Amino acid sequence: MAKLITLQESLNLVKNEDYIVAGMAASEGREFFAHLHEIANKIDHVTIDNCLPLSKYQFMLDETLAEKFTINSWFFSGDLRKAFKHGNISYIPNHLNFAGVRRLEHKIPDIYIGNCTPPDKHGYVSLSLSNVYEKGMITKAKTVILEINPKLPRTFGDLEVHESLIDYFIEVDYDIPVLPETEPNEKDILIGKHIAELINDGDSLQLGIGGIPNAVAAALCDKKHLGVHTEMLTTGLMKLAQSGAIDNSMKTLHPGKMVAAFALGTKELYEFMDDNPSIMILDGHYVNDPCVIGKNDNQVSINTTIEVDLTGQCCSESIGPVQFSGTGGQSDTATGAQRSKNGRSFIALYSTANVRNKETGIREEISKIVPFLKPGAGVSLSRNDVDYIVTEYGAVRLRGTSVKERVELLISISHPKFKDELRKRALEIGYIK
Repeated sequence: MAKLITLQESLNLVKNEDYIVAGMAASEGREFFAHLHEIANKIDHVTIDNCLPLSKYQFMLDETLAEKFTINSWFFSGDLRKAFKHGNISYIPNHLNFAGVRRLEHKIPDIYIGNCTPPDKHGYVSLSLSNVYEKGMITKAKTVILEINPKLPRTFGDLEVHESLIDYFIEVDYDIPVLPETEPNEKDILIGKHIAELINDGDSLQLGIGGIPNAVAAALCDKKHLGVHTEMLTTGLMKLAQSGAIDNSMKTLHPGKMVAAFALGTKELYEFMDDNPSIMILDGHYVNDPCVIGKNDNQVSINTTIEVDLTGQCCSESIGPVQFSGTGGQSDTATGAQRSKNGRSFIALYSTANVRNKETGIREEISKIVPFLKPGAGVSLSRNDVDYIVTEYGAVRLRGTSVKERVELLISISHPKFKDELRKRALEIGYIK
């Protein structure tokens, strides 16, 4: 094995003004980052890049450490949203397929820290649950530290790394973070049914996170010969594979294989992935490349958004200027699916949301189909790239339509109490006459 060191020895490797990159989500080096705050009295400043961090790290949440640690993230978690007010956290605008590639063009990490399985008899470790940018960082970082965790599933694809290429290992034994299944509510189920009606036997799927994608997966259990080419492998997709709805037999790219760039879900998902040769975890720069996605005939992309304007612009990552999550692979997968022969892209949202009025402090219902996106909102999916929009009131296809046609279509799936107001505003703006 490459050099085995203690946690304290790994922390001692961090120098003032170092730039550190963490593995994504369940692939972050949890033990290292749980103790990173302990070096605060030894350094003036350190920069950390992360993506969907899943643990409550003191270096990230403690406001008194804001001058010591700068955090840049490709995708915000709830804890990053809470700590954003400290002023030391910034979002890295990105399409997920370019996240690591373009960041490496900008700067090279002094240290990369992630996790891996124990080495096999040939000396290879598996990066297990993510290869969005991890292997790319390993090849470029000046120092590479991996936490060896025997609880990680051994997965296959192109995320195997020989131990000789790793500078240091730390032995750990923590439980892998899980993403509990979100039970679909009534709106989720309605949206899931609307989308499922437009899914055919033999389609290849990409699903995102949350109640709506879970409801879509549940509604597809009667389909046949479905395939998977997705950025994120989910528990819902696992269940479809176990039921026989997914067999990947009709895929035109990587037939017979479920392809993903990372996985996040329940303990059952991780057990399903362990030593499973039907699953390939490939480089996110490849998996999420729209040109690659388009090589799968009948590719279907299903994602969610926060609000949609009457021309079809989708904001899926911020509330006004306040970062909420990230673009992730939404644009990658939506445009990639539309490159596919018979491909389709679905963007789903509830027609309304209950939000607190800043002036009165009272919660009120607002439409999520709006005349204009909120000032400062990030456009996650251009109106030029939108295809289907789905609410609990139905699914409409905007691909190829004019602004006037889009206004009518989107109003048709808005909440009934807001239809008149939306039409009035569309008239005032000049979208319709």
